[in-house]
Amino acid sequence: MAGRIPQSFIDDLLNRIDIVEVIDARVPLKKTGRDYSACCPFHNEKTPSFTVSQTKQFFHCFGCGAHGSAIGFLMDYDHLEFPEAVEELARMAGVDMPREAAPAGQRQETAYDYHALLDRADRFFRQQLREHPQAPRAVDYLKNRGLSGEIAARFGIGYAPPGWEGLAAQLTDDRAAARAAVELGLLVERDNGTLYDRFRDRVMFPIRDRRGRIIGFGGRVLGDEKPKYMNSPESPVFHKGRELYGLFEARKAERRLERLLVVEGYMDVVALAQFGINNVVATLGTATTAEHLERLFRVVPEVVFCFDGDAAGRKAAWRALENALPVMRQGRQARFLFLPEGEDPDSLVRKEGKELFLERTVDSVPLSTFFYESLGRQVDTGSMDGRARLAELARPLLQKLPDSLFRDMMVERLAELTHTRTPALSEHLFGRSAQPLPAARKPARPDSSRSPVRQAISLLLHHPRLARLAELPAAWQNMDLPGIPLLGELLEFLRANPHLKTGAILEHWRGRPEEPHLARLATQPPTVPETGLEQEFSGLLARLEEQQIARRIEELLALSRSRALEKGEKEELNQLVAHGQPGRDRVR
Repeated sequence: MAGRIPQSFIDDLLNRIDIVEVIDARVPLKKTGRDYSACCPFHNEKTPSFTVSQTKQFFHCFGCGAHGSAIGFLMDYDHLEFPEAVEELARMAGVDMPREAAPAGQRQETAYDYHALLDRADRFFRQQLREHPQAPRAVDYLKNRGLSGEIAARFGIGYAPPGWEGLAAQLTDDRAAARAAVELGLLVERDNGTLYDRFRDRVMFPIRDRRGRIIGFGGRVLGDEKPKYMNSPESPVFHKGRELYGLFEARKAERRLERLLVVEGYMDVVALAQFGINNVVATLGTATTAEHLERLFRVVPEVVFCFDGDAAGRKAAWRALENALPVMRQGRQARFLFLPEGEDPDSLVRKEGKELFLERTVDSVPLSTFFYESLGRQVDTGSMDGRARLAELARPLLQKLPDSLFRDMMVERLAELTHTRTPALSEHLFGRSAQPLPAARKPARPDSSRSPVRQAISLLLHHPRLARLAELPAAWQNMDLPGIPLLGELLEFLRANPHLKTGAILEHWRGRPEEPHLARLATQPPTVPETGLEQEFSGLLARLEEQQIARRIEELLALSRSRALEKGEKEELNQLVAHGQPGRDRVR
């Protein structure tokens, strides 16, 4: 379906669905007080730290930090994309999922069922592997590569026969099917309008999406012709920079994957599966993209890239590292396995066997090690100039990393290598960056551990109804206090949507820098009794006004020490003193 999912539908769906029922169907929950708990499904633990709030429609693990709404849980647990998770919740709720109209000029999908046509082509290729007169050549090739009939069947391997019109002959009687086959890249149109097969005399590998639907094919020649491998072109259902061969099969073979190995070709995936190594995927003729990695890290916390050990392999590994940096968030690991010269995963696993090959993946090179070893080869770290050059080479790459403990540790390692102090190096690399919600410089109450802005946001997340009962101080938009823009946005949003629960509120900030900070506040209920909520919230807003007045007074007084205040500035200062700090003397 084309178009975006309306936000109003998502809000209504999250209010309709009970997150406890969604999670309990997958991870049995136990009632503990007002909430529910279980051992976290996203990391190994013996003592339950995973909690689900029915009142807030929100889950959180105090061990690994996983959190979110019912949508977020399905994305993490069932490894679904956002639209797929919404679609699954809609199915559970028994409602149809609408879509907004696609923007003008955006390509609309044809009414033809692409997936049904791809299934039809898949049946044709598998039938040809069994029945075509030339099929024994393909069968012998597979046997010589050590593949069993069971593995060939598991991956749906088929055969595209020689000749120009094997598949085309099956489709030309249906003009709509033939036209769709051209869009999918199964057939190619000649200048005279006739059609012919794109894949000819090749072993065929169906490429599936994470739901198991066929979205394209890869074909491998039986001889030495070029190109050796051919993929389906980009199509309405197939995008090379997003899809990975073998991911569906890996998830189906092993329910709880801890690590995924990324190799270069279909045969490497299938050959390793023949040896019982099922956690393997391959990119489809492209470098590993950030989108590939986001998909992989939704499934596992650790990704191991497998490359040849030669110069070309290390160059490809460096491209993978650069694309990995922006997605290296907390809890994610990337490693690099470089193969001995002349070996590929297929040949190496035959030579060494499963256990030794798996040891190589466990002992592979961490991203941090490969990062600094590669940069270190380009400079002389024995000289001050060389160490300065190392910092400059690392700077644009480290800036790609999300703000996290891993980034801090990478900076610490660079500080060690360059013989510099970490704070000074960090400021050089990233500058002074204010956090979205830092504590106030001078808390109004000495015993307050959190700023009034942070406390106000926390109260709104846990008690959205407060948004309708109080006003921010006058001219709050001009307040020079950390977090004020977020507080104002949240307040206006909740006035328009007072019915939303915490989980649904956080969905509106999905993908934004503020979301992790809001999620942390959502897991820490404010210690304010129900009867005092309105008074506490109003008091926090009053303290914000006091802070702003005090800050403006200090600014004007500092200005008066450098020059004489203008008439308007004196009047403003006197008004502020009278309003906010009546004990001060007036300015004359």
